[in-house]
Amino acid sequence: MSRRKKLPFIIIIIAAALTAAVTPAAVRLYDMPGDIFLTDGSSRVLEFDIPINVEMTSDSVDVLSFNGTSLKDTSTVDLGKPIVISPKESGSTTISFNLFGVIPIKSINVTVGEEVLLYPGGQSIGVMLHTDGALVVGSSYITTSNGEKINPAETAGLMAGDVIKKVNGEVIQSADHLSELINNVSSEDIELEITRGGSLQSVTITPAKDASDGKYRLGVWVRDSTAGVGTLTFYEPATGSFAGLGHAITDTDTGELLSVKNGEIIESRIIEVVKGTQGEPGELKGVFDPMNEVIGHISKNTRFGIYGKADTDITNGVYSQPVVAASRDEVTSGPATICCAVDDRGVKEYECRIVKLQKQSVPEQKSFVIEITDAELLSMTGGIVQGMSGSPVLQNGKIVGAVTHVFVNDPSKGYGIYIDWMLNEIE
Repeated sequence: MSRRKKLPFIIIIIAAALTAAVTPAAVRLYDMPGDIFLTDGSSRVLEFDIPINVEMTSDSVDVLSFNGTSLKDTSTVDLGKPIVISPKESGSTTISFNLFGVIPIKSINVTVGEEVLLYPGGQSIGVMLHTDGALVVGSSYITTSNGEKINPAETAGLMAGDVIKKVNGEVIQSADHLSELINNVSSEDIELEITRGGSLQSVTITPAKDASDGKYRLGVWVRDSTAGVGTLTFYEPATGSFAGLGHAITDTDTGELLSVKNGEIIESRIIEVVKGTQGEPGELKGVFDPMNEVIGHISKNTRFGIYGKADTDITNGVYSQPVVAASRDEVTSGPATICCAVDDRGVKEYECRIVKLQKQSVPEQKSFVIEITDAELLSMTGGIVQGMSGSPVLQNGKIVGAVTHVFVNDPSKGYGIYIDWMLNEIE
């Protein structure tokens, strides 16, 4: 083989060798968490396993120690050896690793704070929610005295999903209150204050007199409350706060997130389980008596669940003491458990696995994929079913998140949300 022919071959071999060496290092860098939470007395070992020396900097040298030494006293580290980071004081800092002191290869945000203790939930709860304003769910035509069919809402541009907040400046208390105000202003033009897609708007509308009863109407169907059954995620004894569902309560007709004026949670009981199958999500059917004792008051309905204050301590019968809330960087693929109630025995703990993790630096619902492995739960429900959303997921003795969705084509699997994101919603 001539020298000219050998040269491309040698270059290919060298390139392949470099790729083989660099790719595992790049994977390890990518897998290293971008956010770490530490508590007093804890520490974390960073293992890059890349035999190079880099410059390490921090925007606050007082928050952490590195291998027992302050960053004031060291700036160069060997990434081929483990680096132990330990808290010195509460606060936040960003650690940066720079090759040759100028090429950034990794940044990690570290927060040092107190442990959050939570009682895991899993209880079936009845949820009663009252909306802030009147939610438009549809429209209808009104027949006037001369036989004409008109729709004032359609003419004015009102849409399903709009929330009517005020009539001529007066705050709407309920659907009945809205009807009363509309009938009192008769056929005059009125100003509605509405929210649409999160923005506040003003709409002018002229009510029409219904020939059937002589009352003035807007030509809309509205809803001011909803009720259903879900699962409690946790109770925080330090603040008296609770959280549930792991996802928002939305209107069944419009799909819009319901704006909360107030609401309550009460104890519920499961009366039937519809087992999930491929293509057909199952369901927990529960009942509750609205006259039962209220155990908590809802103050928020967000895309990460419902939140409020409990009227009493809430425990699930499985955990008599609160457990630590894990930060998202602590969650790993592998064995875990789920707490939920699927029959009259109340809350039980069942085996599952976390099979996939999402790297999330901002709150998102679908944080990890969970697979039910417990034979008993699979035989009863087929896996995850509607009504189990909010069931807490635990790993290594800590609560790591909650179930949010089921895979329709494989009910043994579903999505979970990091407990970090739910704790962010606690006021």
